[in-house]
Amino acid sequence: MSEKEVIVGRESLWTKSGRKLLRDRAGVAAMVVVGIYGIIALLVSFGVIAQDWDKLGEEGFEGMSAAHWFGTNINGQDIFARALQGIKTAFQVGVVVAISATAIGGILGAIAGYFHRTIVDEVIMWIYGCIDAIPFYLFVAAVAFALKGAEFTVPVLDLHISLAPYAMHIAMIATFWSSTCRIVRGEVIKIRGLEYIQAAKAIGVGPLTIIRRHVMPNTSHLLLVQSTIAFVGAIKSEVILTFLGLGVKEGVSWGIMLSESINDVLRGHMGNFLGASGFLFVLVIAFNMFADALQDALDPKKVSG
Repeated sequence: MSEKEVIVGRESLWTKSGRKLLRDRAGVAAMVVVGIYGIIALLVSFGVIAQDWDKLGEEGFEGMSAAHWFGTNINGQDIFARALQGIKTAFQVGVVVAISATAIGGILGAIAGYFHRTIVDEVIMWIYGCIDAIPFYLFVAAVAFALKGAEFTVPVLDLHISLAPYAMHIAMIATFWSSTCRIVRGEVIKIRGLEYIQAAKAIGVGPLTIIRRHVMPNTSHLLLVQSTIAFVGAIKSEVILTFLGLGVKEGVSWGIMLSESINDVLRGHMGNFLGASGFLFVLVIAFNMFADALQDALDPKKVSG
């Protein structure tokens, strides 16, 4: 099989996958919902909407109204604006963690799979086993403690950057790459014996070039699915960690709102709880449905069938 035939086959697979995804009504609906959330996150990031989230009101715990769709919290701050800011925080964490963890996991998985049953594979799998054996939230707490007060300097710009605010991101990236690595490694072990890989070896193409040009492109469908799973996993983890006091320290997050809502609910005020949990519930359900539809559409066995 020539490289041209492989490329044509891969394009055909993507075309068929796209058509199958568009035929999945639930998947398309979920994709639209996720897209709306993404647009809101962009609008908030560019300062178009929800910029008065930290503005203190004269009275706290105001009820739902045209001015305050979810009411106000104890400080008189608009809960709906805070929930929209929470979307921006969720997407910032999700995008950074998903891209970084998927890239690291994909590269290490491809290297481990290509050098299967060698010292390289054993070392990567040993690191994978060590990371996988540590309880996630304990690991995050350890990273947060280790990075407390840590910073690095960029001499050219005379810039000092503290690592403490990014402890949650670093911990999630260091944890989430492992599942992608395991899945990609298994796929690469299967494709490393195919004819076009053996042909590339025969003409003297180096291992890293083969991995970059021939192996990684054939795992792109797995990386796409894994990135969506990592994205929603990062959002859920961020909310839980922030709720526990290990996540977002500045700004606003759904986790902060849920933490504040503990006392609010006891007083009979449900705005904070409903705002944060409602937005989180819809996004997680939509993203899970979209990830399932994407995984089904990109399954080579189902697409070729």
